[in-house]
Amino acid sequence: MNLEEYKKQFTEDDAVGWLEIDKEFDQLYPGQEPKHFAPALSYMLGGDSPLDGVSYYESQKQEHHYHFITYGFSELYYNEEKVDGEFSKWGFELTFRLKPFEADNGNPSWAVALLQNIAKYVFNSGNWFEEFHYMPANGPIRLDTDTDITALLIVNDPEVEKKQTPHGEVSFLQIVGITSAEYEHIKANPGTVEELVNKLKENNPLLITDLNRKD
Repeated sequence: MNLEEYKKQFTEDDAVGWLEIDKEFDQLYPGQEPKHFAPALSYMLGGDSPLDGVSYYESQKQEHHYHFITYGFSELYYNEEKVDGEFSKWGFELTFRLKPFEADNGNPSWAVALLQNIAKYVFNSGNWFEEFHYMPANGPIRLDTDTDITALLIVNDPEVEKKQTPHGEVSFLQIVGITSAEYEHIKANPGTVEELVNKLKENNPLLITDLNRKD
C-alpha cells in the first residue's frame, strides 16, 4: 500500500493497526466480545504501561482456555510516516493461551500485568522476540502462586499467521509457560528449544499454559 492509497482508505481518526489485529481475532471468534484491559493512563501521557491494551477471548478449541492478544508492540494508529514499512514498529504482537486457574475466580488479570511487564522489558531494552526465544520469569509467572511454571518461551501462535499490514509485517508470537526444569535444560542446551516445543505439542497442540502442570 502506498501513501496515496493509505490516505484514501484511512483518516487520522482510524486506529489502522488495531483494526488489523481485530480482523484476525474476529475471524477466530466470530460474534464474541472480548474482555479488554486498558491502562488508566496511556504510555504516551506518562503512564507506566507500554501496551495500549490487552484483550482476551474464551476459546473452546482443544479445551476451555483464555486467548490473550496485546495491542502496542505494532504501530496501532494512523501514521503516514509508517506506511509500507518492512515491520510495523516491533513487528509483532504477543498472544498467550491460559487454562483457567481456580484462584483467579474467572478474572486472570495477572496475565495482563505479565504481558505489560514483558512490554516494559522490550521497550526499555530495545530487544525484540522471535520464535524459539525464551526467558526466565524470575519466579512463578503468576506471583505468589505455588506453580512450577517459572519461565516462558516464544512460538508462532498456532492459529494466527503473520500478516502484512499498511504499516508493515506483524507476527503473532505466543508466550508459553514452561517449568523450571525445562528452562534449565534449554538454557544448558539452547539448540533443543524446538525439540521441547514439539514434545509439548504432542499432548497440547495449542500450547495452552497450565499453572498446575508439573512436567
